Parts: sequence; structure tokens; C-alpha cells
Amino acid sequence: MVDMQFISSSNVEQIGYDDQYSELHVKFLSSPFTYVYHSVPRSVYDDLMAAPSKGSFLAQNVYKNYSFDKR
Repeated sequence: MVDMQFISSSNVEQIGYDDQYSELHVKFLSSPFTYVYHSVPRSVYDDLMAAPSKGSFLAQNVYKNYSFDKR
């Protein structure tokens, strides 16, 4: 199970990262699912967690660049 961190955001509830599989896990406030983005480098996760706006960072750097599935 991925360790998820609660985030202060108007769109994102929790974020986690699986180092073994290079997966970024994102739980949105508006969805019952966790979105799992594949082949995401650890550096992208680190930059996301340091970003002042998690939602903006995700929109600019993750959504269009990585495939995902819902769990």
C-alpha cells in the first residue's frame, strides 16, 4: 500500500508515490477513485510536493505526460 499524504488543495486530497513501480497516486476531492500515473520519475514527485500549487503542477506536468488508470 502506498503511503498517501493529505494535501491542502482545492482539487487534490492526497498524493503518494510508489518507488518500486514509479507510480504517482493522486486522490482528488471530486472522485472516489485514486488515479495512478505510470512511469513517473521520482524527481517529478519531489517537484510536485515542493510546488506551491499541486493542482497547477499536475495540470502542467503530469496529466498530459503520463498514462494512468483508476483504482
